[in-house]
Amino acid sequence: MKVLLINGSPHQFGCTYTALEEVGRAVKEEGLEYEIAWLGAKPVRGCTGCGKCKDNRCIFSDDIVNSVIEKAEQADAYVVGSPVHYAAASGTVTSFMDRFFYAAGQVHSYKPGAAIVTCRRAGSTAALDQLNKYFTIKNMPVVSSQYWNMVHGNTPDEVKQDLEGMQIMRTLGKNMAWLLQCIKAGKDAGVEMPKKEEPKRTNFIR
Repeated sequence: MKVLLINGSPHQFGCTYTALEEVGRAVKEEGLEYEIAWLGAKPVRGCTGCGKCKDNRCIFSDDIVNSVIEKAEQADAYVVGSPVHYAAASGTVTSFMDRFFYAAGQVHSYKPGAAIVTCRRAGSTAALDQLNKYFTIKNMPVVSSQYWNMVHGNTPDEVKQDLEGMQIMRTLGKNMAWLLQCIKAGKDAGVEMPKKEEPKRTNFIR
């Protein structure tokens, strides 16, 4: 089983990477694989609502989104990491997540998901709340830790000094591995996935 860790920082080996790598080490210690996918420092196009998504791909192929979708198809769970910008996920992460979840909606169902955020001082809970909403609209179990999934620090070295934050990352990795193993055990025992009803869409203005 494999966990895809998505690094949404423009700095490839910065604070967000440091936190994700701690999650990954804990996942590996529990016998699972992990991979870190970096979104890069180039612009990521926002969703235009064109409705032309096809075969779990976005029509726009000039940035990182479709290549990460390919990795997601081979993964059993995700952890999305973002720096905090103005008490929210970064613009890159927001644009990415809008298209990642809209274009590849069928890829995500029932895969455990988690978000982590990194910040110098504040805005972390608002950013975390924003990211968790993506999982809860796609039938995804949300994985938690012993505290909210965040670390503090302005450099990777400062993040490593946040001993509680790093412990939170390790606990998150262990919890993710445990849940994936439980899901596998359930499947092996014949527990079926939930049966979906036909979607019903209700508009509030008649």
